[in-house]
Amino acid sequence: MGCGKKNTSPDSKNIVKSEKESRVEYLPFFKDPSFTPHWLVPKSKEVAEFHKIPDFTLINQNGDTLTQKSFDGKIYITDFFFTTCPGICPKMTDNMSILQKEFIDDQDILLLSHSVTPGIDSVSVLKEYASYRDIQDDKWHLVTGKREEIYSLGRNYYFVEEDLGVEKDTNDFLHTENFLLIDKNKHIRGIYNGLNKTSINQLIADVKTLKKEG
Repeated sequence: MGCGKKNTSPDSKNIVKSEKESRVEYLPFFKDPSFTPHWLVPKSKEVAEFHKIPDFTLINQNGDTLTQKSFDGKIYITDFFFTTCPGICPKMTDNMSILQKEFIDDQDILLLSHSVTPGIDSVSVLKEYASYRDIQDDKWHLVTGKREEIYSLGRNYYFVEEDLGVEKDTNDFLHTENFLLIDKNKHIRGIYNGLNKTSINQLIADVKTLKKEG
């Protein structure tokens, strides 16, 4: 499955010299499935009224209830997977593991992976998977919950699927390789191909840029 969303190009006025840090001075904001970048000034009035990820209630691999309050003051990287996936998910998990290692000592950064087969991926299944993949419980949350809520979050708020304009419901399987970067105020600040190492390196650089916003 291809990503289906093109990488957005930054305005030239925002480009910085150091590619090791990021491609831009600050990251754009996104609010719809087209992933058109909006170059807003961080902490401005426009940003305060911009699209945000809504609250949710999900259960992680330890059986703990997670809501948006669990991520207050945190930057997080999120994706959608399932433990029995024979295709793209193992590679996505490998690349999430790279992010875990990169930010293991940074308390401002968390990882959040939603199961798209919550009826199969129970707490105990997620716990076993986490143990097998050396997932650190305080850094990387694997979550299950109501299928309707997970699919609504993915399609209507994170916009992770690439089938623009196609009406779907929870009977239509959600499967995507996209990773999303969410800032401390629940705004989407980037989308990345979770199968591509270059894209993962860009994500790491963009996290460092985002941290400078405070």
